[in-house]
Amino acid sequence: MARNRLTVTDTPVGDVDLVVVTPAGTRRRDPLPLLVAHDGPEYSRRAHLVSTLREAMASGRIPPTRVALLEPGPRNERYSANTDWADSLTLHVLPAVHTAYASSGRPTLMGASLGGLASLQAEWRHPGTFGSLFLQSGSFFRKRLDDEEDFEFWDRVTAFVTSVRRARRRRTSARIVMTCNTDEGNLTNNRQMAEVLARTGHDVAFHELPGRHDWRDWAAAFDPFLLTLLQGSGHPKPRPGEAHG
Repeated sequence: MARNRLTVTDTPVGDVDLVVVTPAGTRRRDPLPLLVAHDGPEYSRRAHLVSTLREAMASGRIPPTRVALLEPGPRNERYSANTDWADSLTLHVLPAVHTAYASSGRPTLMGASLGGLASLQAEWRHPGTFGSLFLQSGSFFRKRLDDEEDFEFWDRVTAFVTSVRRARRRRTSARIVMTCNTDEGNLTNNRQMAEVLARTGHDVAFHELPGRHDWRDWAAAFDPFLLTLLQGSGHPKPRPGEAHG
């Protein structure tokens, strides 16, 4: 798979760096599905995202898919329910990628922890931008539930989560797949977020898996949940013995 660096300048959060990974045997003008990953370098290096996708493409499990690996930059500032980041991603970064590479359909957006939060906010603020969301252990902090008040962007995060909880109708038609591990602090707020999204009519599936809040356990959820999402063939069935909300 070929890798090309791209820098998008003059966004509301400044320059945004990313790497676009294109399947072997395809060209820039070939319209391919696009997967956009928050914390892209970490997903690639520590969760082996690119190699997992390459193997799935080689076996025919998913179609040839282009991947945009977003470099986080000042991660906490950008990913903690920052509307400037949501606007930068949807109104600047994605158009630059679409100008440089042909795409088919609406892209899939993924992220873990704060990256999961940022992924939901980007589509919530600009509904219709993404066709699907893959949210892993999202930092959907709530007052009186999470002990994270010392986090510098606590108020901004909880305000966004509250706005989602107060919604009375479906905000987006994107298919949403959420995963969270059972030995981590974000489990309860992920359960509650999935319930809220389902109650307001969103297409959401929530899967609880063994593990902790780390890259190895997030990688374990790629097969089948991310791969099935990229197939475009509906939500995967839960594994035997797995909780499914």
